[in-house]
Amino acid sequence: MSEFVIITGLSGAGRSQAADDLEDLGWFVIDNLPTELIPKVVELVRSPASSAPKVALVVGAGASHADLLEELAALRSSGSSVRQLYLEASTDVLVRRYESSRRRHPLLSAGEGLEAAIDRERALLEPVKAEADVVVDTSGLNVHELHDRILGLFGEDHPDSGMQTRVLSFGYKQGLPVDVDIVLDCRFLPNPHWVEDLRPLTGLDDAVRDYVLEQEAAGDFLEHVL
Repeated sequence: MSEFVIITGLSGAGRSQAADDLEDLGWFVIDNLPTELIPKVVELVRSPASSAPKVALVVGAGASHADLLEELAALRSSGSSVRQLYLEASTDVLVRRYESSRRRHPLLSAGEGLEAAIDRERALLEPVKAEADVVVDTSGLNVHELHDRILGLFGEDHPDSGMQTRVLSFGYKQGLPVDVDIVLDCRFLPNPHWVEDLRPLTGLDDAVRDYVLEQEAAGDFLEHVL
């Protein structure tokens, strides 16, 4: 059976970020989908040739909210697993986000202030919010915290949903690895390379490991890292 997530909510509340997070979890994502194309996408997903059992559809501010509710009701009645995720944020937070990005609100009309456009969209979307399965207020969330919320809601069965760690040793004279996230500078520890008996060995050998971990500084360092 196909599984659908419909992402709705206020402009600037994080719809595209939530879509990116779902895509990272293996969902097939279509952003800014016109409401009238939802039945066509559903038809394609259900075809025998489809390889996208988990589909996320992002419906933006330009959609007819009455039509969206009608399509959602039809999709739910079809027997598919359907969840609607609604994202919102406070008006002052949305104003700050638009000011920092310098993007135009999609419902902003001539002579209208940004706050008025946000409030008007909020009122238009109230019937959609009322039908949502999950409502997430992103006012106090950064992109990483929103990612964690999406992961908790939709990533429980994904094999890569947990933290992934790859430990890489490198030499500073060659420069930092280009895809590094955290650098732990261990050059303050005694180097086993300068111990004659250990020089032919590697860090995979017990003798080298024991030599390093027996240093008092190594224990303090590991405690701080953890």
